[in-house]
Amino acid sequence: MAQEVELKLELTPHAFEAIIDSGMLPGETITTRLRSLYFDTPKEDLRAAGFTLRIRESGERRIQTVKAAGTGAAGLFARQEWEKPVESDSPVLDETTPLKALLGIKEDSLQPVFEVLVERRTWMISEDDAEFELVLDRGEAIGGDRREAFCEMEMELKRGSPSALFALARRMSAVAPLRPGVLNKAERGYRLLRPAVRAVKAAPVVLKDDMTAAATFRYIAGACLRQFRLNEALLNDGNSEAVHQARVALRRLRSAFTIYKAIAKDRQFDEFRNELRWLAATLGLARDLDVLMSRCESGEARDRLELARRKAYEDAFVAMESPRALALMLDLSEWLALGDWLTSPAESEAREQPAKDFAASALDRFRKKVAKGGRSLAKLDDVSRHEVRKDAKKLRYAAEFFSSLFGGKRQKHRCARFLETLEALQDKLGLLNDAASAQEVLARIGMNKDPVAAALLITPREKAALLDAAVEAHEAFDDAKPFWR
Repeated sequence: MAQEVELKLELTPHAFEAIIDSGMLPGETITTRLRSLYFDTPKEDLRAAGFTLRIRESGERRIQTVKAAGTGAAGLFARQEWEKPVESDSPVLDETTPLKALLGIKEDSLQPVFEVLVERRTWMISEDDAEFELVLDRGEAIGGDRREAFCEMEMELKRGSPSALFALARRMSAVAPLRPGVLNKAERGYRLLRPAVRAVKAAPVVLKDDMTAAATFRYIAGACLRQFRLNEALLNDGNSEAVHQARVALRRLRSAFTIYKAIAKDRQFDEFRNELRWLAATLGLARDLDVLMSRCESGEARDRLELARRKAYEDAFVAMESPRALALMLDLSEWLALGDWLTSPAESEAREQPAKDFAASALDRFRKKVAKGGRSLAKLDDVSRHEVRKDAKKLRYAAEFFSSLFGGKRQKHRCARFLETLEALQDKLGLLNDAASAQEVLARIGMNKDPVAAALLITPREKAALLDAAVEAHEAFDDAKPFWR
């Protein structure tokens, strides 16, 4: 068994050619054509257990590879793998991998589920006391009657520090846009077996009891980055769902920064927090206009909103493609994997504390803040009420992040009730915030004095009803018992 440490980056076809023509890679290269056949049971037992099984054909040689699910930040993968030569396209399972014990009698039901065809160019690179293999892959995944083309770069560490991988990637990003990859080839294939998605919601966060606080931060932040990158790839002029979920991913990540400030604050911490705030704001107007348009069925106001929305989407796309946004994704991935926050002596005890202890303390802190801030909810002004809403979001995300650490039967029941009341409170406060910000959004697009747009604003009676509902939701939240105690 070996442990594979690699940095995966996604490229456009144009960027792929730009890297090859840049002169940044050594002159000697090896070009090979690969055909990889992936196997699973009809019920995808391997995927569900976090394993992949493939047979890769190159020339007359076939290698069977079993890989376990990886860990790490977006783009950086550390995975266990088992390899052996085989004679044909039939898997050979024995005691050298976990699969024989995992599948049992289901071993006989293994079947090909998809294949991946790749033209691969390979270089061996040595620099900064590190040695690694760099490959540029251009290919397609084929599953059923669907195909997906892709271009990607992988750098697999052979010796030295992973920082060398990021250093080269950063230099290359000045030549062509590079983004941290969050999909491996197996995931690309499995996606083809399912209906195409318009947006990707946050996946459940599953933490282990033996994790340290630092390990949970890396895991949670990596999951948020993954959700953002998956939705970023789906952004287009009409996909309001992907815009919303991309913003959710950034909000969750920013909340994770707040939750873990005590252990992760180093010289780069505040810079990353500010840059994430900027990135979220680039999508903000587009999302706000989507919300306003949902209140406007037809007519002149909707036509003007649609023009403004298109411009907001165009501006958001430009920002997402900017060197600033691309650098943020790469820099943040490296910081999560190798940043100074992981070695600071001052926070070493806090970083190493058990995940459950850290989680319970954080949840206590944010629950008290929401409980206290909302007790005079009906009397608060819009700005103060918005602060309560932001605190409620952070608490909800923290509860979702940490819920897997408290898996007892009673705790699960309490957790479901706690999240239910918190979501209801957040929804009511969100509607009040949308109402408060509508006038500002209309002002930004020059419609604040337009009488036609007045219909987009809620009436005082509607606002009073929302306030009553928010107060009621806060009372229900106050009554919900903490699931972590």
